[in-house]
Amino acid sequence: MSPEPTSNQASQENTQQQSEKTNPNQNLFSASSRRLLSGRVGRRGFLGRVGLLSATATGVVTGVIGSPFSSKRRGDIVQAQDIVGQFNFDYAGFSQKAYQVRVRAAQLELEIGVPPHPTNGDEERYPNKIATDTRGLPHDERGEVKPEAYKSLIKALSSRNPDDFENIILGGGRKLVNPQGPLAISLEGINAAQIATPPPPTLDSAEQAGEAVELYWQALLREVPLNKLQNNTDDPKVLAAIEDLNKLSEFRGPKQGGAVTPQTLFRGSVTYVDKNDGKTAQHFVPPGVTDGPYISQFLLQDIPFNTQFISPLIRTALPGNDFLTDYQEWLTVQNGGSSGKSLRYDPTRRYISTVRDLAEYAHIGGALFFGALLILSGGINAPLNPGNPYVNSKTQLGSAATFAAAHYQALLLLAPSRAIRASYWQKFYVHRRLRPEAYGGLVYNKLVNKTDYPINSEVLNSRALAQTNSTFGTYLLPHAYPEAAPFHPSYTGGAASIAGVQATLLKAFFDENFVIPNPVVPDPNDPTKVIPYSGERLTVGGELNKLATNYAIGRSLGGIHWRSDGAVGLALGEEVAISILRDERLGYNEKFNGFTFTKFDGTKITV
Repeated sequence: MSPEPTSNQASQENTQQQSEKTNPNQNLFSASSRRLLSGRVGRRGFLGRVGLLSATATGVVTGVIGSPFSSKRRGDIVQAQDIVGQFNFDYAGFSQKAYQVRVRAAQLELEIGVPPHPTNGDEERYPNKIATDTRGLPHDERGEVKPEAYKSLIKALSSRNPDDFENIILGGGRKLVNPQGPLAISLEGINAAQIATPPPPTLDSAEQAGEAVELYWQALLREVPLNKLQNNTDDPKVLAAIEDLNKLSEFRGPKQGGAVTPQTLFRGSVTYVDKNDGKTAQHFVPPGVTDGPYISQFLLQDIPFNTQFISPLIRTALPGNDFLTDYQEWLTVQNGGSSGKSLRYDPTRRYISTVRDLAEYAHIGGALFFGALLILSGGINAPLNPGNPYVNSKTQLGSAATFAAAHYQALLLLAPSRAIRASYWQKFYVHRRLRPEAYGGLVYNKLVNKTDYPINSEVLNSRALAQTNSTFGTYLLPHAYPEAAPFHPSYTGGAASIAGVQATLLKAFFDENFVIPNPVVPDPNDPTKVIPYSGERLTVGGELNKLATNYAIGRSLGGIHWRSDGAVGLALGEEVAISILRDERLGYNEKFNGFTFTKFDGTKITV
């Protein structure tokens, strides 16, 4: 129970209330802010109201806030000029600058506008919603969603009323993951709805078939060492996967000389939207991703954390941990239930050395990009980006305030939530793409129960599907995680958006051309150790790109994401990072020409 206010507190409250009655200008700024945020306003109307707010804020700064700064004393408060003599800081001007920076950031965001958000048309094309993510809602025996449950979800997404979200009809005990998260307004960086993405492949397309065949091969190759993913490989499963993928007409993964090779197998890619039409996908392999070892050096180095070191050795799952291969288990999970199974872990920790290891690392994640920051700043002592204003200063160093590792740490840890807001906007409010596990159910029902589902023949005729059935006794897609995918739609990849935003920030902070000293690879004879790597040079920029794609594709290796989920998620995260850097730059006092770095598509940019 709160104590009663003292007579002095009560007197202060009465004085404040009386002041609000007698001084109507005191709340003018907040009232104007409310009018600005209410209703729909065009750019001209917004800028006109910004002018009103600017004049109002100036009055507040010079009147209410300015008066104590302009006097030498107010009560027991001693101002800085009383202590330092001749120094006279313009407090009111500094507050006004802070306001103007925030207004400018808002103006820049408004000028971006809202791009078109085309879909692939599948949700409207199939009334039974077989191409739409409906997991967690109740389904019939074929795995098709109950119409009333689907309508309850769409009602909540359409109204955005928090009460409607509480009335979504679920099929089991698991809950949907953060569908209201994208509706949060970020105070730094781009608004979630202002990023364009190409629509995902349609359910019946050859491109979706290509992604499905790759996923079945990733499940089949989970025990294969990653050092077998190179062009001198003798692994028969790797060679079979290469042959099968090269028969596909629309496979978008990395290639060498127009063909998938062992060196490019399961390596990551990034997909942008064509800005000219707002819907065409443009595919790129980021610089460094196909160079050298599969795993990034940032996943193999000790991470210095002040006086401690974090080991890169991981806890991984034992071979044979594959789930959702039984139809009733699959259906239970689609309905929001639990498979009732759990992972069995290898008692020996080791470096990431197999396909399953990377899938398990991406399952939960580790130090990742925070670890990369610590390795860059305190492990390999990578130089800061040459554009850093303190690199050539004769008198100053950066610190936690600006342009040093502690400053970058703050931005790095803020960025994932902003990227997730943007990614989840696409997931819930635009595309609602089905997860690979649901697609596997369509394949199963078509082949076993002869259900007329539009599965592309390139999947049905693939060696990957035939070998999955002979190995696991099912046409369902085997998953590395007992719970399968989290309960939100597949496109775009949330983990990939995190990887994209954080890798981009690190490339902006450090010299991306710096060559990684003393690179290593896991010992193929003992994955609890590493041995020196002596191949082509590995750079900070290339290995950060590789780290981002390792994490994104790792989710596909677990069975829960399509390649295009991760590829588009990386580009989305990059755009969020650029917007955060743009806003951050507005507030600096240093002479600074901007953050210069290489994007995932290989082009240079200065923010």
